[in-house]
Amino acid sequence: MRIWKKPISVEELTAIHVGTTVAHLGIEFLEVGDDFIRARVKVDERTRQPYGLLHGGVSVVLAETLGSCGAAYSCPEGQRAVGLDINANHLRGATQGWVTGITRPVHMGRSTHVWQIDMSNDDGELTCVSRITMAVLQPR
Repeated sequence: MRIWKKPISVEELTAIHVGTTVAHLGIEFLEVGDDFIRARVKVDERTRQPYGLLHGGVSVVLAETLGSCGAAYSCPEGQRAVGLDINANHLRGATQGWVTGITRPVHMGRSTHVWQIDMSNDDGELTCVSRITMAVLQPR
């Protein structure tokens, strides 16, 4: 079942992030399905920490981007979604290639959403799992 209440596409998501942290880090939107969004980030000089691993904060930026977009586009027109809480468990380091994240809703209520984000390396191994809680704001 398609959950989106607003027009959404890879092109739309890419366009709204021009000139933002997402664009600066090189996060690329890959796919929008009926109930998920997929994006990826390259492990390179922009995204590594001093040990050569993907910076944990970059994983959280990818997670927050995916979960926030999921909540924003599944809310009815006029409503907005803003982050309340995010957590991340870093499971495996990535030193090269791409880390790809996929988000799906866990709960979509009238006033809050919870989205799960799973991130994997090029071999399909989980690198990080995250969950974000979003507040759904009604029109003023």
